[in-house]
Amino acid sequence: MSMAGNLRKVGGLRRAGGLRRVARLAKRSPRVDLSHPARSPLGSAVVKCVTYRDGVREESGDDLMKAVERVRKSDDGFVWLGLHEPTELEFADIAELFDLHPLAVEDAVHAHQRPKVERYGQTLFAVFKTVCYVEHAELTATSEVVDTGEIMVFVGRDFVITVRHGRHGSLGPVREGLEADEGQLAKGPAAVLHAIADHVVDDYLTVIDAVQSDIDQVEADVFTEDGARADPGRIYQLKRELLELKRAVVPLARPVDELASRPFQVVAPEIQAYFRDVSDHLLRAAEQIAAFDELLNSILQAHLAQVTVAQNEDMRKITAWAAVVAVPTMGCGVYGMNFDHMPELHWQYGYPLFLGVIAATCFVLHRAFRRNGWL
Repeated sequence: MSMAGNLRKVGGLRRAGGLRRVARLAKRSPRVDLSHPARSPLGSAVVKCVTYRDGVREESGDDLMKAVERVRKSDDGFVWLGLHEPTELEFADIAELFDLHPLAVEDAVHAHQRPKVERYGQTLFAVFKTVCYVEHAELTATSEVVDTGEIMVFVGRDFVITVRHGRHGSLGPVREGLEADEGQLAKGPAAVLHAIADHVVDDYLTVIDAVQSDIDQVEADVFTEDGARADPGRIYQLKRELLELKRAVVPLARPVDELASRPFQVVAPEIQAYFRDVSDHLLRAAEQIAAFDELLNSILQAHLAQVTVAQNEDMRKITAWAAVVAVPTMGCGVYGMNFDHMPELHWQYGYPLFLGVIAATCFVLHRAFRRNGWL
């Protein structure tokens, strides 16, 4: 056998071994979507593997390798593979099976990426930042308000691979919604990409509405009668959480705009119209975040102004009381000197007269300060 034949044989054996490992990985995976556990109960990163043909889900017990072979052989339908925080080892055979670019695979495994859309040959790679509102009984200076995660999507002619990072952002509702709309799902993998983008952006709007409630509460506390004593740490914490939300929403505008206008081989023009709707919703979310940021700046400035006013009022009160106390202090200081010839020093009513003059002077000063609003 020639050397070229030997190389082809070795390559075929390696590929067959990789496919068998992928098949075992898919068979071990649970057949339900996991919303919260960090790993699946069986230790596999595979959450779901489903085949769709003409918008209809094929109920079969086939493993991933057989599903992909059947789809490619018939040249009809596509495979949707869902993963949750896969390791490099778990993702290696899947990347080989679907011929995924190493740079995209590295981004999908290690996460912490900016929202983006990249094209590698005939495969489209998209990154979305997911957000979740963290419920809390009371907003404090250390409260976590927004939690973020990531969804990476590989879209090819006959496959969709979703890689989710974080303890939220389950794609179960997206899958159920698409399966209920066979016409949309029949449009292929690009329809899944649109549904995920739409779901992510809708979550942005939901979280923004929840954050607005916290901002309204802080605003109400600041503008109460005792607003100067409000904790400014709550405002700074909201600004930090809003910045995290902004990092998820604002960078996604360009990728979504590209999906809506730039020609991609795996995204049909009829699907691009749907991405324009997602872009409109995303623009609304970005505008609300910008408005919230300006509102928090105004609330913080108003709070600092209230603190300054309160300090000035305190200083006026201290100054007024110091003026009142200065009268008896001065009188006692004068009559405390050891001199024999002082006015009314030996008079029988000198002491009561002195106390009366001090009391009257203090009363007049107190009345004047009260009338001017100093006390």
